[in-house]
Amino acid sequence: MRPDFPELHILPLPSLILHEDHDQQRTIPLIDKLRAQGILRNPPVVMPLNDGSQRYMVLDGANRVTALQTLEFPHIVAQVVHPDDPNIKLGTWHHVVWGIDPNRLEDRIRRVANIRLMQVEAGAPLPDLRALDGAPVHIQLANGTCFIATTSNDPLEQVAYLHGLVDTYRHRAFLDRTSETRLEAFRSIHSDLAALFIFPPFDVQMVLTMAGGGNILPTGLTRFSISPRALHLNYPLHELSSAKPIEYKEAYLQRWIQERVKHKSVRFYAESTYLFDE
Repeated sequence: MRPDFPELHILPLPSLILHEDHDQQRTIPLIDKLRAQGILRNPPVVMPLNDGSQRYMVLDGANRVTALQTLEFPHIVAQVVHPDDPNIKLGTWHHVVWGIDPNRLEDRIRRVANIRLMQVEAGAPLPDLRALDGAPVHIQLANGTCFIATTSNDPLEQVAYLHGLVDTYRHRAFLDRTSETRLEAFRSIHSDLAALFIFPPFDVQMVLTMAGGGNILPTGLTRFSISPRALHLNYPLHELSSAKPIEYKEAYLQRWIQERVKHKSVRFYAESTYLFDE
């Protein structure tokens, strides 16, 4: 096998923790799909906390993890990656928001606890958020107002403030994750456009530490890039749900993988790939 072959293991499901808020409504249809298909198509990607707790933070696959936890599975197959892996990149998603009046949204933003707002010129070049303290968020409102929001340098207050910002629209409007940083790019798409929130960059170790302490980020902010990525594993769920010990399941998984490698059922794509069957 290639030296960078994905590291796949059987892990106790209770040892997996999330690092972002999770929408339980997205779990229900996945549970039905898992029951109908009987397989775990794509294994979640996890990273050990390295704090002696034997826990793993979920980088990708929160819906799958939550669905199997709801089904009370004892174990899961996951791809394990490590904090010092140079092929693990952490980026940031931004939020475009529509379906709420911008003036009303601005009023809610001003009432977020511990927020500091500095008005900036609309249309001005995006500032370097890495150079600013206090978890800076660049907010572009469709009414022409533009702010840089910050808070204190206390990590816990920063998490609470980010939750407060996302809560101003999360259940009151529609949102999409985006890498776009210009509000004007969305005016032709959404007639009821409200705002664009540009979030600050995050550090992998910071996210690990916060998650380990139970301080999770708002939904849809982190963007992990993982290479190589194990996809379309299609692992049988009955092997995960059985009462067999984890040592047996781990040995079975490794034999199962070896058989697929032996029969050339595993393919590596070196080039960037678009999948049209997701």
